[in-house]
Order: sequence, then C-alpha cells, then structure tokens
Amino acid sequence: MAQLRDEYLRTIGIPVWRLRSASLPDSGLHLPDQASWESLTRAVPACTQCVLHRSRTQTVFGVGNAHAELLIIGEAPGADEDRQGEPFVGRAGQLLNAMLGAIQLARDDVYIANILKCRPPNNRDPKPEEAAACSPFLTRQIELIEPKVILALGRIAAQWLLQSDRPIGRLRGTVHSYGSTGIALVASYHPAYLLRSPLAKAKAWEDLVLVTRILGEAP
Repeated sequence: MAQLRDEYLRTIGIPVWRLRSASLPDSGLHLPDQASWESLTRAVPACTQCVLHRSRTQTVFGVGNAHAELLIIGEAPGADEDRQGEPFVGRAGQLLNAMLGAIQLARDDVYIANILKCRPPNNRDPKPEEAAACSPFLTRQIELIEPKVILALGRIAAQWLLQSDRPIGRLRGTVHSYGSTGIALVASYHPAYLLRSPLAKAKAWEDLVLVTRILGEAP
C-alpha cells in the first residue's frame, strides 16, 4: 500500500520524504507484547515514568474512532484537557472541529491523541525525556489504530514524530513517511497557533487538502 501511495503522490506532484530512523527513542518502559487497547487504557493512568504524574489532574489517553483512517496527534494536554481528560478541547478544539468539518469529517470519524498523556506545568513545552517516557503508549496506539494518515499538529509533535529539528514551516506542505511503517504523515500548524496567527489558516487549509488527497487514494 505504501508503494502505491508514493506512486500516486508523485503522479500529482507531491514530494515524499522518508525518515532515516524507523523508531522513536527508547523510554525504558516496555509494554507487554501485543498490548491490547484495554491494557493501554489501564496502563496510562497508572504511569509514573516521568515527573508529570505528580502534577496532573488526570491523564489524557485519546479520543475518537479506534479504527480511524486519520490519526491526529498534538503535543500535550493543556489546562482544559487536564480537567476534562480529553485532547483538543476549548477554543483550539473548537477550531479543530471546524477544520475537520471543512473536509467533511466529524470528530468521531478520526482519532485524536497527543505526544504526552500528562499536562506539563504552565503549558510549557514537553521535555525530550517526557516525550520519550510516553512514546511506547503512542507507538502502540498507532499500531492498533493502523491509520492511513497521521496529521501532526504543531512544531513539537511534528519534530518528535519525524525525529527532525526542522521548523514546522519547512516540515509542512509535503508528505512524510512515519518511521518504517509506510504510514503517510502530514505536518501542519497547531490550532492554538492559528488562533493567534489567523493568516496561517490558508496554509493549514492546504495541509488539510493534502490529507484528503491521501485519504482518497485507492488501497
């Protein structure tokens, strides 16, 4: 399927980038082989792999269709998410819902998660060791969902998933391949950034159109 997708994207003039590395950094946390969705939902709230467990109200596992073709990944829960236990709520979540509606998708049609399952204090950027601690959970979620496309929202999510230090403005606008999985990955701006910088919405729309092209690709 990955080869067919790449051929399709080249035909319509979209460059495809591949990663040198096939995996995220090892956190030292090792989940049971073939961990089920149910075991993940139990393991995440019990996690104490990093210091963020000390200040969280609750963990934010993810929400949506566990068999979705589109997986949306942000960086970390904010204050609203920490209170409600659900990613992308508040004004940023409302904008994300509107963005999905613009491509004829509802929130329940996709799966939404974050790099981190716990909120960093004062909404600071996640530290590399915190992202590494959560990576086994996210990696297993991706394996279980088997999405056709990953949409990475924001610089931190895109850089972590792609293991790149390139700015988001250079990562967006093209199709990457997540690790060795062959899953198409598109990077775009975080809805919170779009609320502060509405002129960037035109570029975010281009990224959404790119996502719809891949979703429409024949298997």
